[in-house]
Amino acid sequence: MSYQVLARKWRPKSFAELVGQQHVVRALANALDNDRIHHAYLFAGTRGVGKTTVARILAKCLNCESGVSSTPCGGCNACREIDEGRFVDLVEVDAASRARVEETRELMESVQFSPARGRYKVYLIDEVHMFSNHSFNALLKTLEEPPDHVKFMFATTDPQKIPITVLSRCLQFHLRGLPVAEIADHLDRVLTAEAMTADAAATHLLAVAAEGSLRDALSLLDQAIAYCGGHITPADVRAMLGILDRSYTRALLAALAEGDGAAVLKQIDAMAAEVPDFEEVLGTLLSELQRLAVAQLVPDAQMDVSEDQETLLNLARKLSPEDVQLYYQIGLLGRRDLPFAPDPRTGFEMILLRMLAFRPAPAGAPGADAEVGVASPSMTPQPVGTAPVLAADAKEPAAVVEWSKTIDALKLVGVVRELAVNSVPLGREGNVMRLCVSPAHAQLAGARAKDKLQAALCEYYATDLRLEVTVAAFEMQTPAIIAKRQHAQRHEAAVRAIHSDPNVAAFCKAFDARVEAETVRPLVSEKSR
Repeated sequence: MSYQVLARKWRPKSFAELVGQQHVVRALANALDNDRIHHAYLFAGTRGVGKTTVARILAKCLNCESGVSSTPCGGCNACREIDEGRFVDLVEVDAASRARVEETRELMESVQFSPARGRYKVYLIDEVHMFSNHSFNALLKTLEEPPDHVKFMFATTDPQKIPITVLSRCLQFHLRGLPVAEIADHLDRVLTAEAMTADAAATHLLAVAAEGSLRDALSLLDQAIAYCGGHITPADVRAMLGILDRSYTRALLAALAEGDGAAVLKQIDAMAAEVPDFEEVLGTLLSELQRLAVAQLVPDAQMDVSEDQETLLNLARKLSPEDVQLYYQIGLLGRRDLPFAPDPRTGFEMILLRMLAFRPAPAGAPGADAEVGVASPSMTPQPVGTAPVLAADAKEPAAVVEWSKTIDALKLVGVVRELAVNSVPLGREGNVMRLCVSPAHAQLAGARAKDKLQAALCEYYATDLRLEVTVAAFEMQTPAIIAKRQHAQRHEAAVRAIHSDPNVAAFCKAFDARVEAETVRPLVSEKSR
């Protein structure tokens, strides 16, 4: 007897055997057991989640010789023939290969004939969204008022392409992609039944690679059994799928935690010999950063079976939560821009170097005197990986009031103004003026914006000034925050004035009106502008 692939051998033959999709099973079972059977069903979902399988089980429930119910016997001629794909009254159509309107009309002409063997004639149309508009129109009238002996079942991976006139005539069921844990559990049951063994981490990797599709997972398991020839290990699965071992990305993260650029480049060299697909490597790195964030912020969260918990926790202690979030954001943006790099490796290296370059540096660290990106000597030292904070003696609100007046006088616009209003002054010594901007607005402190702000200050003070901008956390309120608070106060006062106005009150009472507070705009004087 020829070998039958696992995806076909383990195709569910009843609702009880179906993996997941309980919301669909419950609705269909109740309808069948209470004789509330619709004439048309639409099953939507990604590939391999059970759309046509559910439709075949439903067809079996409708035609079982023991009667219509949610639990077909599985042993009668109708049940066996449906399982074997040779039941004459189950008409399966692939819409992709029969999309022409003539074929659809021919199909609809056969609807009028009574079933040859079963209780109902069932039309199962797979990938129905592939029908042309003319085919849908040919189907529409019959779909609206089919004969009592006919049931329609549609399966699709793209329900958005189906006309609303068709959708409105169907009961719609959306099948979900299966969770990794649910797929892995099913693979373990299959392996046990097939007298095969595998490490839990190996089936977890197969489940992740399946991306929610149980059929894909069973196909990958077939491949893994053939590849390994015996016990399935995580190393074999990684080699088969071309998945990068997490030890590489964790070594990269360890080098980032140490701020060691040379180690980062050395690790990239080692990875290049194993997996040349740097987009995939970046995806793996982002996954590791997500796990680190969970370990740091939700330490009680359950880790999956493939995790090396101790290694992960060690990394979580070395990197601050702020660094992890920053690296994730840089990696996510870098992944979008990777196709524009001269080559994938160069792009990947630049993403890692960007993580190093933009990492907040502690006070007193090498390079702390640079104009942008580090703390000045007036900052208090902080642990590695955290942003420095202004010393208490630098928190002088009067200096920020004065700085706001200077900004107004400079008549700045665009990014230059944003840099100014989101900065606080650190003081002026001779011809050197120092400003501080928070890490959240560090992108404003580019060379062009700084140079334009420096030129405006030189013109305003009528002297040559050198502007130094540092990036650090601080507790002082910037002109932007002060302006926002003042605007909120003016708005609140304006709303109170509106509500206390007797004319407004009389108007509201007469016309059953109300004042929408968010539409109130306070009067702004020229001075406050």
